[in-house]
Amino acid sequence: MSDRIFGVVGLLIAIGFAFAALAIEESFLSDAVGPKAFPLIIAAVLGLSSISIALKPDASPTWPDLGRFVEIVAAVVVMVLYAELLPVIGFVFATALAATYLTWRLGSGPIASVLTGLGTSVGIYAVFHLVLGLSLARGPLGF
Repeated sequence: MSDRIFGVVGLLIAIGFAFAALAIEESFLSDAVGPKAFPLIIAAVLGLSSISIALKPDASPTWPDLGRFVEIVAAVVVMVLYAELLPVIGFVFATALAATYLTWRLGSGPIASVLTGLGTSVGIYAVFHLVLGLSLARGPLGF
């Protein structure tokens, strides 16, 4: 029963996300794909996944124990903080902090997590900003 509820909630979120994406106003100078394409793709994948979960639920779902549930909630809190801190401290720093915490919680050691967080942050910045020319949130140091 819990899988069906989860699937229906996911489908409702996907529908809301699609409506929000369709409400994005396009500039007359937009590219061929436009700003709506990526959010609509995400909404479609979420919707199809949610339908699959609702129609074919796990026969005997198991809920995580309290410790694992707290880790899941902490990961969600980190992602919310990431979204809030992104415009304040910039893409590079916010991404490095979030990636460091998440890789640490996935089992990496502290030093490996810091290196992975920094590498992920700088790597994504290099590809998306320097190579593709996309605008990312600038921090107090300008990147």
